[in-house]
Amino acid sequence: MNDTLKEILKTSIYFLLLLLTALFIVTFIGQRTIVDGKSMENTLFHKDNLIVDKISYRFNDPQRFDVIVFPYDKGSRNYFIKRIIGLPGETVYIDDDGNIFINGEKLEENYGKEVIRDPGIACENIKLGDDEYFVLGDNRNESFDSRYYEVGNIKRKEITGRAWLRIYPFKKIGFIKHGNKK
Repeated sequence: MNDTLKEILKTSIYFLLLLLTALFIVTFIGQRTIVDGKSMENTLFHKDNLIVDKISYRFNDPQRFDVIVFPYDKGSRNYFIKRIIGLPGETVYIDDDGNIFINGEKLEENYGKEVIRDPGIACENIKLGDDEYFVLGDNRNESFDSRYYEVGNIKRKEITGRAWLRIYPFKKIGFIKHGNKK
């Protein structure tokens, strides 16, 4: 084999390995996503670029107040970004004053941008299954979330990952806040 052919082969193998590594990372470890809309304000804003952690939920269960990413529709390339409010096996209820109750106890949290005006289907108790999560956007009155039949409860297997890092805009680079902030 001549030297030119060897170089072409080496370079081709190098780029193939690079492509396979990138594909592995995007499929199993993390992916970039862009926020579209204002349903997560004041935590995330329209056009924020995020890295989604796709690996941690392979070892740990999602927790209350985690910001998760899941497909808008099965097989869709569009994703929702919402905050987990209700965990598997819990009962979620939102009263007419916009208070959220988990298993009959008022949830103490302060992620909501404003008081919930429309409890949607959560105006009645919603019992979550063993693999279901109830999610809300932080901008509660501008969010299409588990309060609506079209979204409903999110099954564990539907969760793509956890919003991990904001990479753009550059002045807001940083890790996404999970857990209950006090």
